[in-house]
Amino acid sequence: MLWKLLKTHISASQLIGFSLANLVGLTIVILAVQFFRDVQPVFDDEESFIRKDYLVITRNVTSAGAMMGGTSEFSDQDIADIEAQPWCRSVGRFTSSEFAINATVGLGNSGRAMRTQFFFESIPTDFIDVADADWSFDPSRPDVPVIVSRDYLSLYNFGFAATQGLPRISEGQVGLIPLSFTFSGHGRNEVMSGRIVGFSNRLNTVLVPDEFMHWANDRYGEGNITRPLRLIIEVNSPGDVAIENYMADHHYDVAGDKMNSSKANYFLTVIVSIVIAVGIVISLLSFFVLMLSIYLLLQKNTRKLQDLLLLGYSPSQVARPYMLLVLVINAVVLVLSVILMLTVRLWYLPMLHAFGVSGASIVPAILVGLLIMSLITAGNLLAIRRKVATLWLQ
Repeated sequence: MLWKLLKTHISASQLIGFSLANLVGLTIVILAVQFFRDVQPVFDDEESFIRKDYLVITRNVTSAGAMMGGTSEFSDQDIADIEAQPWCRSVGRFTSSEFAINATVGLGNSGRAMRTQFFFESIPTDFIDVADADWSFDPSRPDVPVIVSRDYLSLYNFGFAATQGLPRISEGQVGLIPLSFTFSGHGRNEVMSGRIVGFSNRLNTVLVPDEFMHWANDRYGEGNITRPLRLIIEVNSPGDVAIENYMADHHYDVAGDKMNSSKANYFLTVIVSIVIAVGIVISLLSFFVLMLSIYLLLQKNTRKLQDLLLLGYSPSQVARPYMLLVLVINAVVLVLSVILMLTVRLWYLPMLHAFGVSGASIVPAILVGLLIMSLITAGNLLAIRRKVATLWLQ
């Protein structure tokens, strides 16, 4: 009966306008969240919503600097300055071998072997991207674990082996290939066996454990204290313009195309953030449109509401029809926005399949929409209750 009495001044056009505005705003927000989660694996190999990234840097070597004997090393002060930057999480130092290395690689049943001069580098284990590698060295067991760049295997298979009539090697077969190293220096000439325990996509080098590198440099090196020529930096905001500016100002080079791929990820984050912000603004504006509509409706029905309160109806009973109206509208908007998000997602998801991306869970996007609508609904209900309570006091 209360609803029949109070609905006479309800403006359907105002409610439809609010609903459409809120539907557009909420759909933009949850679609942006879902799209970001779906497309993130294209830019990031790591399965985290906010990914970390690694940069390998060296000093810029110019012709004039090389001729004048300029240093390419990083001093402790340089490293401390990098660690103090807001975008830096941690810094790892590359330690280079200070002795001569010759590697011998057996090439299967042919009896042939490939011999070459070699080099080793090491970095702290936290920066290595090979999971579950047997990454330890015991001087009493002369066996050297090695991680090499995956590019090196491709270079051998499709460059060297193809032209020399040698067998190609798969990653699974690498551990079975006879590998030995001859270390020379400090009056010693010793042979140790080796084993490749993994391939790195992140680092274009030949890695050995830190403990082996320090042990071997002490045993075969000349005891010279050298500073690192390369650094690996874990950054918390990949693609940040501040990183590029810092590298340019200090004449540092970043290995590979890391800055370009990081920029793409950074710009994706910025664009999605802007889209989400626009959606939130639209949702907030729709919230105020609804509040204005409710206030106008309550104002038109002021006399009726006061009469109902004088007849013994409680403020909660008088406010209930308007509160139910808000609940129904917001629930419909939430359902429709999820349907629209899923419809658009079905359109763009086949495009992502071409990049090998299957899509992320839709639950977080739906929870974001539910959270936003819950806040908007709570604000609406609180405003209605306060307005009716004000009429009661009058």
